Amino acid sequence: MNPRRLLYPTVAVLGIVTLGAYAYIEQRKPQAPVEQSGASGKPADNAGKGGKGAASGPAAVDVATVTAVRLVDDVNATGTLRSNEAVMIRPEVAGRIARLNFKDGQQVRKGQVLVAFDSTVNQAEVQQAKAELGIAKANFERNADLAKQKFISERARDESQANVQVLEAKLALAEARLAKLEIRAPFSGIVGIRNVSVGDYVKDGADLVNLEDISSVKVDFRIPERYADLARTGQAIEVLVDALPNKPFRASVDAIDPQVDSSGRSALLRGRIANAEARLKPGMFARVRLILAEKEKALMVPEEAIVPQGAKAMVWKVTDGKASKVEVRTGLRRAAKVEITQGLAEGDMVVTAGQIRLTRDDTPIRIAPGGKSATGPVPPDGPLTSSNKS
Repeated sequence: MNPRRLLYPTVAVLGIVTLGAYAYIEQRKPQAPVEQSGASGKPADNAGKGGKGAASGPAAVDVATVTAVRLVDDVNATGTLRSNEAVMIRPEVAGRIARLNFKDGQQVRKGQVLVAFDSTVNQAEVQQAKAELGIAKANFERNADLAKQKFISERARDESQANVQVLEAKLALAEARLAKLEIRAPFSGIVGIRNVSVGDYVKDGADLVNLEDISSVKVDFRIPERYADLARTGQAIEVLVDALPNKPFRASVDAIDPQVDSSGRSALLRGRIANAEARLKPGMFARVRLILAEKEKALMVPEEAIVPQGAKAMVWKVTDGKASKVEVRTGLRRAAKVEITQGLAEGDMVVTAGQIRLTRDDTPIRIAPGGKSATGPVPPDGPLTSSNKS
């Protein structure tokens, strides 16, 4: 047998035996005692920092006081200014213009003649009708005397009387045609810029000049249909126009259209603004603020105090140094503050920061340095948005 064939198995067996013996010896060595946690050991330090056995103090939070302020519920919209009364002057008959009794942009009074057409033919017709009527009346008077004396029949007298009535109607018709050749102002106002001149021949219905009454102006604006039921005539309106910045105009709701626009789902409202100085012009773009309601003592808290919990709104109320969760109902939101309609009273204190440290009712709390604040006054002007009015 070849000795080299036995060399490799022998070396392998010796190596296995040696490793087994070393492992047995290491296992039989005595174990060193485990160092107990002491005041200076790391395990004790870790336990002191975050272990369950460590003592926990009051949770540090920020708080705010519930205050009562004056709150305005309003809706912002855009609208257009319109004249109190407006009309385009148009003739009812065709004719040639003989006179224009106004200047462009002039103030005119009700009943004033604005435009006069050539009326020579119509005046002649009136004179003719008057003459015919005079003859007919004289004939009727004679026939009436003859009928009393039985010289003519009653029928002849009645025919002469009917002739008088016919000629009276003819005269009235001629006078009406003559009157239509003078166009008078239907109301007092300011005329615009005319489109015609003296001598122009115009057809019936042609545009001559516009007449505007701007002693007061109307403002038409639309609000979303969800506010339509809250709108009432007489409600206050604040109007701003770009042409006169920083000068609000006071108005009130004059009329509400009963029909809601199906395309835009909005309701049309009309307000009226006094315009004695005539600074507001028809057609101006207007920014409208409709005041739906005013609350003199609305309870307000910062938005940070509200803790949503499903469909409910909760706050942590502080009482005698302890915080408890209270369900509230919210109203309007404005300037990062929320109106509380139910659940709190004026002067109550609520947690605004640190709610994550509060896990159960009657949790002891402490106010963090600089963590107490009041809601402060609500700015009088600014957008209001509706919240859950439940």
